[in-house]
Amino acid sequence: MVLCGVAAYLVVQYITGGGGARGCKVVSASGDGASYEFTPEQAVNAATIAAVGTGRGMPERAVTIAIATALQESGLRNIDHGDRDSLGLFQQRPSMGWGTERQIMDPAYAAGIFYAHLDKVPDYTDLPLTVAAQRVQRSGYPEAYAKHEPDATLLSAALTGRAAATLTCDGRPQRTASATGPDAVRAALVRDFGRDALQETGAEVGGTPVPSPSPSPSVTATAHGRTVTVPVAEGTKPDASGRDERARGWQLAQWAVANSSALHIQRVSYAGREWTAGSGGGEWRTAGPEGAAGAERSAGARGSVGAERSVGAVRIMTGQ
Repeated sequence: MVLCGVAAYLVVQYITGGGGARGCKVVSASGDGASYEFTPEQAVNAATIAAVGTGRGMPERAVTIAIATALQESGLRNIDHGDRDSLGLFQQRPSMGWGTERQIMDPAYAAGIFYAHLDKVPDYTDLPLTVAAQRVQRSGYPEAYAKHEPDATLLSAALTGRAAATLTCDGRPQRTASATGPDAVRAALVRDFGRDALQETGAEVGGTPVPSPSPSPSVTATAHGRTVTVPVAEGTKPDASGRDERARGWQLAQWAVANSSALHIQRVSYAGREWTAGSGGGEWRTAGPEGAAGAERSAGARGSVGAERSVGAVRIMTGQ
């Protein structure tokens, strides 16, 4: 009986993201002590949701709504079961027109179709989060989303890049990782930032084709050895979601940290700061001379880059 009880406890801890399973943490940039601990699996999915949202020019509030919805519906896990035929991060139903089972189980597609429906809600940024989420989800528990707003707010601030150096992970490699190394990092960048899964499948919302943003030039990545360099154009105008170049850089940097366990990423550097897997729990520290120079210097500047526009870079070093 004791062994059964221990086994049941471990299963529950795994399913619910209990203390033993957590490897990531996000803290408030305002210094109020607020924080949220979560698993590497949840980190990857939250980073995808944020990347898809900003890629479509959605504001940070939309990302908060989306992450809170996924926290409630699936615990930010891409599960293959649910009520009736509900699936995936947002528990979307193929029978209700959300897409095929395969599409819904693609986190980028699931996030994109959620945002497409959210964008149809009039003045959703002015609505209480639980009301905006319910207008999309039509849940039987419409008040349930509200309890996730504080955690979702912390995650969206970090994963849109507004709050710099606030997301950390210990970076312990996942043994089940399907692919690692520079090529896997570049493929994941394209998956989250440079691909429109909805347009590829011709999805529509309310009879209107879902528009696709052009792939962002900030995710053009080059690899040298084990390091992937992602240029961040500085001195440019804010993008469609209102973020400046520093926020775009921090989004990419913290995206990499969120994906560190899945992609076996060992080090990330940007804007004079550096994260290293397993060092002090994966804290962001002031980069040494090599890291700082690599993070800030021009990274393969393209064409004629004037004095008013420099090019920084996010550098992602993999374990293989």
